[in-house]
Amino acid sequence: MLISHTSWRRLKTDVELELTCEQLEVQQPAAEELLGLFKKYEFKRWTADVEAGKWLQAKGAKPAAKPQETSVADEAPEVTATVISYDNYVTILDEETLKAWIAKLEKAPVFAFDTETDSLDNISANLVGLSFAIEPGVAAYIPVAHDYLDAPDQISRERALELLKPLLEDEKALKVGQNLKYDRGILANYGIELRGIAFDTMLESYILNSVAGRHDMDSLAERWLKHKTITFEEIAGKGKNQLTFNQIALEEAGRYAAEDADVTLQLHLKMWPDLQKHKGPLNVFENIEMPLVPVLSRIERNGVKIDPKVLHNHSEELTLRLAELEKKAHEIAGEEFNLSSTKQLQTILFEKQGIKPLKKTPGGAPSTSEEVLEELALDYPLPKVILEYRGLAKLKSTYTDKLPLMINPKTGRVHTSYHQAVTATGRLSSTDPNLQNIPVRNEEGRRIRQAFIAPEDYVIVSADYSQIELRIMGASFA
Repeated sequence: MLISHTSWRRLKTDVELELTCEQLEVQQPAAEELLGLFKKYEFKRWTADVEAGKWLQAKGAKPAAKPQETSVADEAPEVTATVISYDNYVTILDEETLKAWIAKLEKAPVFAFDTETDSLDNISANLVGLSFAIEPGVAAYIPVAHDYLDAPDQISRERALELLKPLLEDEKALKVGQNLKYDRGILANYGIELRGIAFDTMLESYILNSVAGRHDMDSLAERWLKHKTITFEEIAGKGKNQLTFNQIALEEAGRYAAEDADVTLQLHLKMWPDLQKHKGPLNVFENIEMPLVPVLSRIERNGVKIDPKVLHNHSEELTLRLAELEKKAHEIAGEEFNLSSTKQLQTILFEKQGIKPLKKTPGGAPSTSEEVLEELALDYPLPKVILEYRGLAKLKSTYTDKLPLMINPKTGRVHTSYHQAVTATGRLSSTDPNLQNIPVRNEEGRRIRQAFIAPEDYVIVSADYSQIELRIMGASFA
């Protein structure tokens, strides 16, 4: 039986081709098709080469013209500038006006919603205000916690949320926002579960064209509305003297917050018709990306428990190991130098030890990148020591020293942020901290993973689609 099927595993060398040798000569590449393929699989260097017209050229052929980017929707849609008027923006300071606006929101087929806070960390952030928009140019801001000197009286946070809670938790009241996962987390701090999450302009943009550029509101406003929004820096300042939102005067804060809601609604009205034209991407948006928003929000809020003692002990061991590697590097070099200094390492390797540089930096200096050191380590001892030193130093600074500092004092857990609209491939990314990049292939990395623990009477379950890409291909070609 095995012998009868060996032909399935052998390369055939006698396949008849309906091509001549001349037809097999290198021809002008299909640059646009290559660009789409390279972007899909994130071949960054090849993508840059194609865009720069540096890709393989047929002998005697004219250089290829720079290809146009292709996508589900045009990266820069043909739009006329949208005039955003602030005339119909209101700042609500009394209950009667708020109740009147709630009645308008209840009648709207869809409304835009946004929160203003004093922090980007939605676990620890305090709600400062909420903004809504019911139609283009008609928006309101409800301040609840501006506390600067001489700030006017406002509806209390508790009372405003009490009035808004039925609307915010109403599944039938359709809402659109920009990164609603953040706003959902903010409301959860006050016992409100945001429902009716129907549209997210960040995700609409991402589904239409994941590689079009940034998907933040300011970038989308310029791309789709030709409108420059009021930036946070314009009203809060920059650097160490930057104000938090609760310190910003209502005249400026109200216009800024209302514009956020207004622009979000107008972006949705621009992008949604385009997304509806494409059945496949629309299905991804409605059945994958949007339902994932509350799921990721809950995962972020749950966080993960970490044993800081494990990391502290590991950090002390890494400190000793790094000192040993530093001493070993000095012995090999015959002198002391800073292993973390690129310039000093270049001098030691390429001048004093006479090693031939393999690559150069854009500035013309010999490269000491990881790729270069890995190749040099095959023939020289010092690059091997440097690589090990760098790896352990990164583990120490990124994980064993940093993770304990990121434990939230309220929850005793680490709360990462998952991003749906970052990678070109559709995968999630993780930041603050990045929990997707913890090493697993070496003992030191595995020890860091041991610091992630389950609460008492619980266990951590590891689940993975082993070789998922191969399985998808197998199912596709079965």
